[in-house]
Amino acid sequence: MLVSLSEMLGRAKAEGYGIPAISAANEMTLRACIEAAEKAESPVIILTGYYQTDAVNYYTRIIEDFARMASVPVMAMWDHSSNFKESIRGIRAGFSSIMVDRSSLPYEENAAQVKEMVRIAHAVDIGVEAELGHVGTGMNYAVDGFSALTVPDEAVRFIKETGADCLAVAIGTAHGVYKGEPKLRFDLLQELAEKVPVPLVLHGGSGTGDENISKACRMGITKVNVANELMRACYDALQADGMEGNNIYKFWPVMEKGYKAKCAHLFEVCGCAGKAWQARQCLTAKSQAAFKKEA
Repeated sequence: MLVSLSEMLGRAKAEGYGIPAISAANEMTLRACIEAAEKAESPVIILTGYYQTDAVNYYTRIIEDFARMASVPVMAMWDHSSNFKESIRGIRAGFSSIMVDRSSLPYEENAAQVKEMVRIAHAVDIGVEAELGHVGTGMNYAVDGFSALTVPDEAVRFIKETGADCLAVAIGTAHGVYKGEPKLRFDLLQELAEKVPVPLVLHGGSGTGDENISKACRMGITKVNVANELMRACYDALQADGMEGNNIYKFWPVMEKGYKAKCAHLFEVCGCAGKAWQARQCLTAKSQAAFKKEA
């Protein structure tokens, strides 16, 4: 079932667990992560961005159909829209939530632009994630990992001024592959969790480490964005299985196997395995047959 951002993250915040936001930009990865979530009885967040697909208007219809058939709660988010046009593109495509990322701008500009998009998105019942502080890149971690961290009192003010439904915070993670060891500011996270009234989000989940992610979720992180590790899991599965000769015909199934295994692991790490609610017909062999019949 397709659920809203507020329901998905509101439950996670109330019950003290996180949910991986799975980067899924095509039918194979979408099907794989939902099936993995069903097996784990976990809610799941589908993450797609302008940098992943041009056929977004078509893809959101696939997400909606798959979510409708799923036995677990599914939320779909249009990720990292960095300007007005990209934010509107996500809304028009039909995502149930969008990330309005203006974190590279000064505070006042960030707040003003997020407030504008919240007004538009809320008018059509779409949730909004914003970011305060700035999560940089892992390759520049020596600088990005320790600069532009989220200031708790500013975060409280930001949510009050913008009305954003959840907030991505900078506490020492980074996007992509880390050059160096990630060091999370759990003291900062604790203060943010105590002061900020909306669910908190962690970007840069790949390579951050299971122990760090698990602890962050127990301390108040409700959504963990993951992309790089999922693609790496597909590659590693292909390497392990070997694609020599006619094994190449197993290319897609092996990729899917690696992707599913990583999803299952993330559900356990974030603490959301077994947290699904309101079971419905699932996207397994039986439900796939019903889905095809309906189509």
